[in-house]
Amino acid sequence: MTAQPGQDALQAALMAQADRAARIIPPLWPLSASVAVNPFLGLAGETLAGAAARLGRAGGIPVTMPRSFYRERWRAGEITPADLAEVIAERPGAPGHAVVEAALSENPAPAAPIPTVAALCAEATGVDWPGFIADRIGAWASGHFDLGQAMWPKTQAAGAYESWRAFATQDLSPEIAGLKGFCLRISREPLGAPAAIRRACLALGLPQAAAESYFTALLTGLGGWAQYARHLQWQAERDGGTDQTITDLLAIALAFEAALHAQFGRQIAEAWRQAIDAHAAPVEPSDDQIIDALLQEAYDRAAQRRFFAAWQPAAAKAAPARPSVQAAFCIDVRSEIIRRALESLDPGVETLGFAGFFGIGVSHRRLGSVGGEARLPVLLKPGLGSFTCDAPGEAAEEKVRIGARAKRAWGRFKRAAVSSFAFVEASGPLYLWKLFHDSVTADHRPESDRTAPRLDATLTVAQRTEMAAAVLRGMSLTSGFARLVLLAGHGARLVNNAHASALQCGACGGFPGDVNARLLAGLLNEADVRAGLAGQGIEVPADTRFVAGLHDTVSDEITLFDRETVPPSHAADLAKLDALLASAGRLARTERALRLPGAAGEGDVARRGRDWAQVRPEWGLAGCKAFIAAPRRHTAGASLAGRAFLHSYDWRADTEFKVLELILTAPVVVASWISLQYYGSAVAPAAFGAGNKLLHNVVGGIGVFEGNGGLLRGGLPWQSVHDGERLMHEPLRLSVVVAAPREAILGILAKHPDLRALFDQGWLALFAMDDSGQVSARYRAGDGWIDIASTPGPAALAA
Repeated sequence: MTAQPGQDALQAALMAQADRAARIIPPLWPLSASVAVNPFLGLAGETLAGAAARLGRAGGIPVTMPRSFYRERWRAGEITPADLAEVIAERPGAPGHAVVEAALSENPAPAAPIPTVAALCAEATGVDWPGFIADRIGAWASGHFDLGQAMWPKTQAAGAYESWRAFATQDLSPEIAGLKGFCLRISREPLGAPAAIRRACLALGLPQAAAESYFTALLTGLGGWAQYARHLQWQAERDGGTDQTITDLLAIALAFEAALHAQFGRQIAEAWRQAIDAHAAPVEPSDDQIIDALLQEAYDRAAQRRFFAAWQPAAAKAAPARPSVQAAFCIDVRSEIIRRALESLDPGVETLGFAGFFGIGVSHRRLGSVGGEARLPVLLKPGLGSFTCDAPGEAAEEKVRIGARAKRAWGRFKRAAVSSFAFVEASGPLYLWKLFHDSVTADHRPESDRTAPRLDATLTVAQRTEMAAAVLRGMSLTSGFARLVLLAGHGARLVNNAHASALQCGACGGFPGDVNARLLAGLLNEADVRAGLAGQGIEVPADTRFVAGLHDTVSDEITLFDRETVPPSHAADLAKLDALLASAGRLARTERALRLPGAAGEGDVARRGRDWAQVRPEWGLAGCKAFIAAPRRHTAGASLAGRAFLHSYDWRADTEFKVLELILTAPVVVASWISLQYYGSAVAPAAFGAGNKLLHNVVGGIGVFEGNGGLLRGGLPWQSVHDGERLMHEPLRLSVVVAAPREAILGILAKHPDLRALFDQGWLALFAMDDSGQVSARYRAGDGWIDIASTPGPAALAA
């Protein structure tokens, strides 16, 4: 269809508004490599109250807990009048203390979304049109976006809108439900999404002033499908390209809206006019949304107050001249428990914290595979390649490929429409043995993973040396090396868990950290690299040996790799490390058993990952409260209860603050995604959570349905944040504590406005730690640093 004069400008304006609406939607990574995502990513420039207003009108989505939650904590004395007074004093124009305190006794109704045409038609006709549309879009999308789960090939259409248009012109379900002439109507729609959006907006009588708000509501209503499309766009833009899938989905939603309006427009005319006016109005938080944001801030401040006040500095221990063992773990909060356990067993053990991909961002190709796995933070694009090889030549690769093809063919045969029932009758009983074997076998790693990975052979010695130096400086490990240095990545060995990758290493892109740890250990053990490091002022003793390991966060067992490469001279060191790791694992499991529902002691904790019926094999990162970048001596001896990201950092060795800049712009941002995903799954589980694990059905390898259909669900399952009786993740925003000069921190914020917005708008709280380990100042937008008087160092997060 050819655009009329003047309509090109209208179409361009609508597409710009569609793009702004799309960026409010958080991305959703597929299940094969799912990572935590901040559900408020597109609202970083808004305050909490502003986000509440925007999401409330789009989908009735809350961004804070119900008022009763804060009332209970107020009555229990967890939130004090001083906490509330402090918050109100910092918010010019905020309601007074008496008003907020009086509001604590109220139970305001949740924000009601501005209705779509489908919602208005449902009210007028008694037909659940929003549910019907979700079901039909889900039926098409589960096939179109399929990543290999489906038995039948997907459509060959180039784009999502073209694919859906072909589907919709043959789908009689809308007409059966009462939407007359739908197939014919869609066949006459424009072939491209932009023209279809323009035509639908004209048919709906939608003014440009209302378009962005209305588009946001429609995309929000598409749930996980819009989030997955946003992921495709986000990833394409990260790699320098573009992707229009989310715009195509908006065109699809508008096509349903326009069809409903054409049939039922007279019945909803006045209500739709009011909805348009509401969408065109400025986004302003209500009084209740402002009060709830103040109460959440007071709740955060109260937690920070207890966090800092509970700190009891450990008595200084006489450190040996040289550590007996050094162990570098991921900064993941689950590492804090095992690190503390190791240190308690031997004062000569020194632990460090560093992002779990260990600075080796690779696209890794497993033995026998064709594609690569991006084992690095999703914020980054792989710049290196690595591979696993069993033996020289193609023979080993071909053997594994043949086995993999046979396994895929067998799996398809089991699920095929013709053979599936006969397979169950004939072979089902034999699978009892397989289920039993898989449940009791401790090692679930593929055989190919037992072979050491290798970096791309084209890297020069100089490049390899530069990589090694950057990593060692990044973890503040440039001197004082032990004879044995453990590099421990982490992962979770699980069975029967659709969200298994969410429990792997987020810094490794949703994969375990074994590959990265082994690559770095191999690199640091190379003689040429050692010589190059010496030339850069990093003297690694000749008797220092790096060894890679994998911390299983379900069982707290640590597997050491490539033991055969450790020289006989270090046999005693390795034996001592084995004993320490075994004892530390028992201590960690004993501590974790106290929080895991139904755990009968530390032995039961170790078995949970092999239990096919276990909905809570571990708590993941539930409970995360703080990110601390400081020397370990400032936190050693404090029980942080597995609730703090611990990054080793010594600013005195970071003369240009390049390492600090990297920490604030990468690990802190990743930690904020994790923290806010748990926050969102707790405060708005219907919008940002995956629902009940017991009802999950995997869709296309991307996400899950809660039941047999409807919208794709993103975020965390309810069992990941709730134990059946109470929330196990406190809905707190992350506190970031940095041991560095205040001006250096402010300088980095000035260079990175997107990072600064997270602190300025209150999505994260920022604190400075002085050289004595005391938290000395809090960052406040517009004022810089506010001194904290007589405050001890970081607190025991168990409080």
